[in-house]
Amino acid sequence: SSSKKECPFCKQFKETKDQENYILKRGKYNNIILNLYPYNAGHIMIIPNKHYSRLSDFDISTRTELIELTSQACDILKNKFNCEGINAGLNLGRAAGAGIPEHLHLHILPRWIGDTNFTPLLANTKTISFDLNLVYNDLEPEFKKIKA
Repeated sequence: SSSKKECPFCKQFKETKDQENYILKRGKYNNIILNLYPYNAGHIMIIPNKHYSRLSDFDISTRTELIELTSQACDILKNKFNCEGINAGLNLGRAAGAGIPEHLHLHILPRWIGDTNFTPLLANTKTISFDLNLVYNDLEPEFKKIKA
């Protein structure tokens, strides 16, 4: 219905303001963007260009590109952030933690030993001290090199 709010991902993908929207890479079927509410510096998401809510809705080309971009993104994050590990995954449905369950997206988070503190336990919040613009400017040249 027209009273429903437009999906923020679909809105960003229609626009041509990639730097303002933190879009690192536009693939044929999926885009890579910085998470606006990151858990760690370098927290990115790979999001299908089409509005899908279930993996079974994806065509094979979208699923294949999603995994290929995930593989390359993990390598870039490892190289740029010298992280000790990476979480990559999907939150399928609101009960699983999806903030925008109607447009499935894959999270990729660089991780380091001891990168958590007590704030998430007490306030359901994580303190972050980095500038998304700096992270974007650091990562964007590497993501533009991805062949997709």
